[in-house]
Amino acid sequence: METVETLHMNKGAGETSYAMNSSLQRKIISLTKQATEKAIMEIICSKSWPIMKMGIADLGCSSGPNALRVILEIVEAINATSNMLDRPTPKELMLYLNDLFTNDFNNTFASLPSFHQKIRQEKKNNQTKNNNTRYFDSTCFVAAVPGTFYGRLFPSESIHFLHSSSSLHWLSRVPSGLEDESRRRLNKGKLYISHNTPNCVLEAYSQQFQNDFSYFLESRSQEMAHEGHMVLSLMGRESRDPTSVNGFYQWELLAQALMTMVSEGIVEEEKVDSFNAPYYACCYEELKMVIEKEGSFMVNSHETYEIDWDEGMELEIRGEGFARAMRAVVESILEYHFGSHIMDDLFGRYAQLVDHHLSNARAKLITFIISLVKRH
Repeated sequence: METVETLHMNKGAGETSYAMNSSLQRKIISLTKQATEKAIMEIICSKSWPIMKMGIADLGCSSGPNALRVILEIVEAINATSNMLDRPTPKELMLYLNDLFTNDFNNTFASLPSFHQKIRQEKKNNQTKNNNTRYFDSTCFVAAVPGTFYGRLFPSESIHFLHSSSSLHWLSRVPSGLEDESRRRLNKGKLYISHNTPNCVLEAYSQQFQNDFSYFLESRSQEMAHEGHMVLSLMGRESRDPTSVNGFYQWELLAQALMTMVSEGIVEEEKVDSFNAPYYACCYEELKMVIEKEGSFMVNSHETYEIDWDEGMELEIRGEGFARAMRAVVESILEYHFGSHIMDDLFGRYAQLVDHHLSNARAKLITFIISLVKRH
């Protein structure tokens, strides 16, 4: 299964939409703010500054309030840093929003008038604060760039700062090698890696991630300008062991919900056995190894954060809340494989399993935030 054909966050602004169920991703974006501000300061302090045009990209932007929030915070950081250092801002900011072809770009661009209004208001505020303050006078151009980031997206040396949040744990495709020579499924009853996943399946997932992330870095190295910076966040795991619980348990409970439906004759067992998520939660050592081997970037900084599944959710609805958040992200690929008719039932069962799990243990997601600089 090619991810580009099936994966998109739930569209619109309804109850199960990504726009209404992306608070966990918003939390992660807030955690990248410090790394983003530091990277922008280094760009503005570099020998290549000032520049007339600055290319900025957000890869895996999705839709809803988070998409424009990211680029607004980047624009504000450029303005604030330029003022603090008394350095000129670029005349033009080229702001590129990237996601897969099936992304709900319409939802995002419907919010563009309010984005431009905030930019205009910031100019006015800066002008009235202090006549000696250099106010923000860049013109912002916003464009969609649909397509997979596992490959080229932009002209050579056109991007100065690149951001990607909660996206690079999605693989370009389901790994090959998940069946034996007789086409027997090797990860039966599971949707992803689990405690008893065979080593050959673990190796296939790891290799697919390494191939994809290396290609991502190679593509970006051609697109990034001299001294260009990237700030990336992605789901991961603390342990080098891919079967450590923090790396997969949200998928384990979803598999359990499906297997109860198999036992009741609602879903065919073969359907579950033949599904494998195009997802991989790497450890930091894997990330570092690929970066060093590919060689185009060096690590400027990295941080590891723990985020509770029920972050910011009320106690009595946390199972339902996390289930909606998961549904907003993975429903498209599950619907493609299992059909839309089981989704309400599936995620109702999933909410109950999540609620029970959270009543007995703390459940957390591991997020890596890594800042990279293009090598000379």
